[in-house]
Amino acid sequence: MRLSYHAKCVMVGVFVLGMIRGGVMPSAQAQMTQAENGDLSLREQVARAVPVDQPPVLDGEVLQDPAYASAPAVTGFWQTTPDEGQPATQRTEIRIVYTHDALYFGVVCYDTDPDKIIISDSRRDASLDETDAFLIILDTYLDRQNGFVFGTNPAGIEYDGQVTNEGEGSGMMRGRQQRGSGSGFNLNWDGSWDVRTKMADYGWSAEFAIPFRTLRFKRQKEQIWGINFQRNIRRRKEKSYWIKLPRQFNLYRLSMAGTLVGLSIPSQRNLKFMPYVLGKAVRDFSHSSATDWHGDFGADAKYSITPSLTLDLTYNTDFAQVEVDEQQINIDRFNLFFPEKRPFFLENAGIFTVGSAGEVDLFFSRRIGIGPGGVAIPILGGARLSGKLVDVNVGLLNMQTETVEGLAPANNFTVARAYKELPNRSSAGVLFVNRQGTGELAEEEDYNRTFAVDGRWGIGEYGQISGFLARTVTPGLSSEDHAFKIGASYNSEAWLLLANYTEVADNFNPEVGFLQRRGFRKPNFLIFHRYRPKNFLGLQELRPHVSYRGYWKFSGFQETGFLHIDNHWEFKTGDEIHTGINFTREGVVQAFEIYPGIIVPEGTYDHVEAQIVAFTNQGAPISFRIRANMGGFFGGSRVSFNSSLKMRKGETFRTEIAWSRNDISLPNGRFETNLIRARISYSFSPRVTLQALIQYNDRAEIWSTNLRFSWLRSANTGLFIVYNETQDILDRGFGLRDRSLILKYSALIDVLR
Repeated sequence: MRLSYHAKCVMVGVFVLGMIRGGVMPSAQAQMTQAENGDLSLREQVARAVPVDQPPVLDGEVLQDPAYASAPAVTGFWQTTPDEGQPATQRTEIRIVYTHDALYFGVVCYDTDPDKIIISDSRRDASLDETDAFLIILDTYLDRQNGFVFGTNPAGIEYDGQVTNEGEGSGMMRGRQQRGSGSGFNLNWDGSWDVRTKMADYGWSAEFAIPFRTLRFKRQKEQIWGINFQRNIRRRKEKSYWIKLPRQFNLYRLSMAGTLVGLSIPSQRNLKFMPYVLGKAVRDFSHSSATDWHGDFGADAKYSITPSLTLDLTYNTDFAQVEVDEQQINIDRFNLFFPEKRPFFLENAGIFTVGSAGEVDLFFSRRIGIGPGGVAIPILGGARLSGKLVDVNVGLLNMQTETVEGLAPANNFTVARAYKELPNRSSAGVLFVNRQGTGELAEEEDYNRTFAVDGRWGIGEYGQISGFLARTVTPGLSSEDHAFKIGASYNSEAWLLLANYTEVADNFNPEVGFLQRRGFRKPNFLIFHRYRPKNFLGLQELRPHVSYRGYWKFSGFQETGFLHIDNHWEFKTGDEIHTGINFTREGVVQAFEIYPGIIVPEGTYDHVEAQIVAFTNQGAPISFRIRANMGGFFGGSRVSFNSSLKMRKGETFRTEIAWSRNDISLPNGRFETNLIRARISYSFSPRVTLQALIQYNDRAEIWSTNLRFSWLRSANTGLFIVYNETQDILDRGFGLRDRSLILKYSALIDVLR
């Protein structure tokens, strides 16, 4: 039976209303209420912060610093890997003190064999998975869903990020490149804080200094926060936590975190000003032999209206220091997703996230300031208000772009978001997105709007139901302009079960969002099992699973079908093999050109392909990763090969070389594609880095080079020197297309300090 659009609205509305009215487990609600009221009887593990008159000396030395003498040691860590539920193999002690303006953590990571400590990187925000490391998560609102993460390794790197909805969307189903563009963990949030480390015969130690102005919390003097700690011992692939966690969860599982008490925080005033100046030399060899010289300036500002509500302002917004996109080759007929990398849009991105990531994003910030073909459109300025207002998460964003003759009119973008967190990982919210053409080039009725409601309902400790309902308004399009998704998940130690249904109507048109495709109905499911054998072939874990996703047009025609059967073989050495088989269906509604001169006709194509993935211990100085698919493809065959080689020397030098190749044979012709990418970085210190990204794309027939030197100060401000060059691949060799050199300096001025 086909439900009308209005009937679907009623169904999803009832679902959201049920969550608002408190459809959560009573025990979870009682636990949250008592914790917020200061009754910690249901929280067995409590850490206490101690006030001190004199702050610690920030040099990495903890044991000899008298500032920590009065603070009780927090200790007793529990493994999730390799030996789940067992005490950590090495002792860790944390002491917590604070002054009127900053919170300090003194951490001692004892190690009986300090010569085997692994340090793999020293760049800011580098992954801590491949190194010995220590991380802290702070749930400053005590909502058991959102928090701030701070981490470091023995080299003293600064690693920080924001967690939204317990990191939902950052796990096995999301790629690392998408983190920070709206996923549950925003790695690109850069706070203003300091850390120092020290190596010694007892292991290593670290001191964190986190100003209260960097954090967001409720407006009250006496504070109770959620807290947990994580320690990585890389040579054993050991991950341990202060709060004992089941193996399917990680540090972001704030609903199971401990509690931090003892904080009495004076009123904080926060106003930061971040000006920049920029010089640029650009030469476009295809249009001119002359070099264009440009100079510019602008500024950002950050003001805490309350401790939980922040206003960000930007003028003449510039993103010159941002790394260029990783190139992709499209051998299908749907849109490619390129993640957001610009810092202003990445901060608090999780607040504005509604939809299905990488498929139906109702708000996608790359639509602001980036035109057709990736051309930059100047952003005149904008403002963002984000945080909590009366226990409701709010986000308001307004940006104004300038007119670009012959390319795009000026546009004003507004995004408004509000959602309330409910007990037991539940929430309900609304979203509004508006694009309005402005200026002389804007046509009449030049606008696009998106309206949405969304929610999550936590069931017990492991279950959840979630969904969204959205509608767009576009002049000239009427009816069939809705989209919705509803799904359920269950995530226990042994099983991960997912089932979703998504529908996007033909006229659904979120112009400030991202749609991979439109006009479809999509069911999908995943059955995923985790099994840890006692002693079998040196295996750490087996993960057999089956998944399916299918796309049907509203006419009933199936456009895509993908059944995946696989098993992951994870060894205690850190090596891993995935062995799978895929049963695919591609329904081509309209013939398309997959390669110059090669057409894929209309029709339905059913195929089978084998898939294998293998990689060695990624924490080793040299590691490999290979992925291969072999089977049918649009009536012919395809061999797809993706490989990468990583090499590092200590924590200073890293390089990764990746090669992606497709060898495709179709009834109408045969072709190959190659994409080669090389990343090289050298860290002179945790804040001074030279990086290179070199790419070769034979489908686009270009070589590109992106060189970046950064000398960071606070909160990712400092000196940036960026060199970009693109060369066309010609029959006679290479020809320069364009070249640019950018020098940018930005500073952080703490006005009220």
